[in-house]
Amino acid sequence: SSGINAEYGEPVENYVVQKYIDNPYLIGGRKFDIRCYVLVTSYIPLKVWLYRSGFGRMSNSRYSTDAIEDTYVHLTNVAIQKTAPDYDPEKGCKWSLIQLRMYLMTKHGPEAVETLFRAMDDIFIKSLQSVQKIMINDKHCFELYGYDILIDETLKPWLLEINASPSLTASNQQDYDLKFKLLHDVLTVIDMEGKLSGKEKRVGGFDLMWNDGPVHGEELAMEGMPHPPYSTNTRLGGFNDREINLKGLMRSHTNSVK
Repeated sequence: SSGINAEYGEPVENYVVQKYIDNPYLIGGRKFDIRCYVLVTSYIPLKVWLYRSGFGRMSNSRYSTDAIEDTYVHLTNVAIQKTAPDYDPEKGCKWSLIQLRMYLMTKHGPEAVETLFRAMDDIFIKSLQSVQKIMINDKHCFELYGYDILIDETLKPWLLEINASPSLTASNQQDYDLKFKLLHDVLTVIDMEGKLSGKEKRVGGFDLMWNDGPVHGEELAMEGMPHPPYSTNTRLGGFNDREINLKGLMRSHTNSVK
């Protein structure tokens, strides 16, 4: 499309069409969204890493559609929530992703939650594939994205937005620890010192989920679960034993140079 109205010869205005999800999943009567971290080290071919840790951002007020203009009810951004009169900076409004996943499993069972998180994997990959051909690809560059996902009451994930260079400002000690380790693992994946073999499927808290095609996980699908279009090598919201993995990688590097 040239962006010109064929009938009148005038420029056509561009609009972004958005849908408000009015049936969000609520925890304690409050709305939340999920922040996930995705590292792209190449667009052509597409190579994508997914970080195991993340967090759920809760609103400070109970959800209601009666006051649609109330940002404390409808927007979960920390920059907004921290200005609420009763906001507690020590407790914050965040749950770790592992806490959130365990909560959902106790409410809905492991099969439903596994299906939800596989659907989120699908969002990560398809969103990147949709822009793959128009992104400037430089083998010396990488990008860390912050994905914001909303879950509705049917456990369907919705993509809210993708943040390039997401904020790494910490709101409390737990948040600081997560982001410090995230940045450490980003630099380890980038491997500027050439210590990795290039064949790793996991580095620290990052799992390689796409390498010019799906990177398959080693575990078998759970009995009775619907099979996803591809089974990716991801553990989003799972146990992040990153230090054990990093020590193993360093031992392998030390042995290889002896």
